[in-house]
Formats: sequence, C-alpha cells, structure tokens
Amino acid sequence: MDGVRERALELFREALEAENRRDLKTAKRKLDDIMDLTRGKEPELYFEACFRMADVFLQEDNYRGAVKCAIRGIYRAPSEELRRLGIRRLSDILFILKREERLGDLAENMEPTLGIVRDDPELHAFTLALVGLARGEKVDVGQLSGDFRGIIEGLRG
Repeated sequence: MDGVRERALELFREALEAENRRDLKTAKRKLDDIMDLTRGKEPELYFEACFRMADVFLQEDNYRGAVKCAIRGIYRAPSEELRRLGIRRLSDILFILKREERLGDLAENMEPTLGIVRDDPELHAFTLALVGLARGEKVDVGQLSGDFRGIIEGLRG
C-alpha cells in the first residue's frame, strides 16, 4: 500500500472516531485533509471523503455544504459506476432538504461549485437547474439527462 493511501485510511479512521464522539469539527478537518491528500491521486478515496463530509454537514444541518461536497464527489468520480452512486446519494440528500423545507438554502453561494463543474456540461446544467429551483424560478429540465431530470422533477413535485 502506498503512503498516500495508507495516510488517507488512517485519517478516515480518525475522522470516524471523531464523528462517533460527536466531535464534528475534528471529523471535518480530517475529511478535508483526506480530500487534499487524495485529490488526483486516489480518486475512490476522494469520492468517499466527499460523501462522508456531506454526511457530517447533514448532521450539522449545513445542507448547502452537504450538497456542495456531494457535487464535488460526483464531479471527480473515477468511474461511471461511482458517478451513478454519487448521483443517487446526492438525490437522497436533496430529498432530505425538500422534506426539511430547506431547498432554498441552495439559492445562494453556489457560484464556487458552479465554477468547479463548469467543464462537465451535464453536472453544470443540473447544478444550474438546482439553484434555479431553489430560487423559485421555472426550470427547464429538457437539457438534463434522465437521472438529473428525475431529481429535479421529484423536487418540484
């Protein structure tokens, strides 16, 4: 096992221990370290760290942070299988926001995320639609793929 992977797995263990102690600040710091360490080197670990961070943000009721992390994970997913898994996980997060009546949290401060995904036309169009929906705008789902279209339509309903 190489040093990056070994260190990332150690950080995952530390993050989970911190989360179990309800020390979410430490858990987030460890997960952030994992994302910094693995970006471009261990894409599967980066992907998992993004979604683990999203879970921590949900525990803090930081819904925008959870969505941003999930979108980053999808953007950097190293395979189509993980991308689809990420989309399903993002869908779950978004339906929690809908149930909690917090979709409006996504109406602002999403520009950095849009900048990150600008070279992924499908994910960028979805993120734009999501922000538009959060702002109460009429959103055209015609340009979205099936999974993304289904999410937006479900959030509208």
